[in-house]
Amino acid sequence: MNREILRLAIPNILSNISIPLISTVDTILMGHLSSLHLGAVGAGAMVFNFVYWNFGFLRMGTTGITAQAFGEQSANKILDTLLRASITAIGIALILVVFAVPICNGSLWAMNIGSEQQELVKAYFYIRLAAAPASLLIYAISGWYFGLQDAITPLKMTLAVNVSNILISILLVKYLGMGLRGVAWGTVIAQYIGVMVALGFLFTRYKHYFSHLLWSRLWNKEDFLRFLNINRDIFLRTIFLASAFFFFHSQSAKDGALFLAVNVILIQLINWMSYGVDGFAFAAESMVGKYVGAKDVAKVKLSIRYAMFWGLALALVYSLMYGLFYQEIIEIFNKETEVWALASSFRWLVVLLPIIAFACYIWDGIFVGMTASKSMRNSMFLAFILYIGLYYALEDYSPLYAIWIALFVFLFSRGLFQSYLFKKYGLDLK
Repeated sequence: MNREILRLAIPNILSNISIPLISTVDTILMGHLSSLHLGAVGAGAMVFNFVYWNFGFLRMGTTGITAQAFGEQSANKILDTLLRASITAIGIALILVVFAVPICNGSLWAMNIGSEQQELVKAYFYIRLAAAPASLLIYAISGWYFGLQDAITPLKMTLAVNVSNILISILLVKYLGMGLRGVAWGTVIAQYIGVMVALGFLFTRYKHYFSHLLWSRLWNKEDFLRFLNINRDIFLRTIFLASAFFFFHSQSAKDGALFLAVNVILIQLINWMSYGVDGFAFAAESMVGKYVGAKDVAKVKLSIRYAMFWGLALALVYSLMYGLFYQEIIEIFNKETEVWALASSFRWLVVLLPIIAFACYIWDGIFVGMTASKSMRNSMFLAFILYIGLYYALEDYSPLYAIWIALFVFLFSRGLFQSYLFKKYGLDLK
């Protein structure tokens, strides 16, 4: 079981750790221009992440359903899930393009973006939007590969996207002087490189699945409704998750450019941790889904236990790293004295956060594998309500610490609610 977890988790960890490197490099490139650019790229990326995170179900839902089909050894269901997810991804991308202007303007208003940053954020958003079809297709195809217990192919896809993104962004910003537009175009070009890589593997390694293609079966009402219902619940769950971090940036911007700049940096540290621990969460998605499909209850429970153990172990590594090298990490992003002075106030919160938060990430993977989408949605909703309520309760007493304490409770309570639901319903969880 340990070997199986590590076989799936290690490529996922390597893949996931490379993801925040993009925003990290973008943050460094902009931080060396000015704090205005630093805040703008952080806000712009958050606007876009809010949009994309809401469609994370294209990966998660696809992984859970595909993994269960893999456990059942049903090639028909495996192929149908890929096609349904891909059709849905392209449809959503077209909707995003149609409603680009109201989405962008509404996001700027909700995030309290200052007038001096709005044009920069808008430029970043509209350029990044060109990558929507590619980005959403990558979600869908990656989820399908994970469901097939293949963590190596998504790793190759992710590395192709992220390495090209970093290199192109550095070229466009440092050598061609394109500034914020350079990092946006770097992301767009890299996403289409990723789609080409994904399709290349699909039509070479997995082309045998297409012999099972039957269009009439693809549109089977019962199966399609199950696909849509699971993804609807994950979509709603992700809206609350994205809204929580959107709210975090919005309140940071409200408290001034310096606080926003510091939190843009600190959120990178949370991303590093979450993407690392998510490696074991993704392994749990694949394994739990496979064993649920195969109806092997003993291995479902064992995979859950081991995924939690490995998630905690990695969280402790992150806490140790942040505790020992906090100042050095902050200064990678920005060396301004006032930025470090404010960032140092949150040191121990950042150090403790991986230990507090790891469980909710691992439970997400377990719930995805079980296709327990309603429970994911409900636990996220309860944690979000607690998060918002606590922030406003503390705001008058400590404006700067209120948002961090609320975020702490949000991440911890998610794991707590999920633990309770699993203890109560077990493998009957829906």
